[in-house]
Amino acid sequence: MRLMPISDADRSWASLKSQWRKAAEAIEEDFSTFALGPFAALDQQMQQGGKAGLYGLYDGTVPHAFCQVNKLLMAKFEGPVLRARFMTVSPLYDFGGKDLAGYGQLLIELFSGIVWLSRNTMSASHVLFHLRSPADAQFLAPLQSVGPDSPFVRFAIKGAWVECDLRLPEVE
Repeated sequence: MRLMPISDADRSWASLKSQWRKAAEAIEEDFSTFALGPFAALDQQMQQGGKAGLYGLYDGTVPHAFCQVNKLLMAKFEGPVLRARFMTVSPLYDFGGKDLAGYGQLLIELFSGIVWLSRNTMSASHVLFHLRSPADAQFLAPLQSVGPDSPFVRFAIKGAWVECDLRLPEVE
């Protein structure tokens, strides 16, 4: 799966909503109640633009999850922070069409995509990743063992927040 930007301009936002509406209807769920919270809040942001953007985790052209991502400076960190929050998963995951292992793999892939984003497109030395629930921390907990081959200098889970400081590439 790949992490891709989502925008109103390229119609990827409309496509995601259309695909998820069909997915919800296929499992006999009401998309309008599913979408009430996150889509209502993000529709306005997508139209207005702003400092934060949406990124989706796609398998080909099929979106499995998305979150809002922004780069900012925060007093408790030295250097830029890449913050990912408002994670929303496809109705297939939300309504049990995928098993728990599939959900865990999705979170790992989305987190990996955010780390990749911090190393490339949105260069930042710290990542804050907001989980949907503190219970989701179990899927990323093994990353707390920071070793010499780890991409992290520090990796901590505090409630529903994953905080990590990235190891800087060595200069030769």
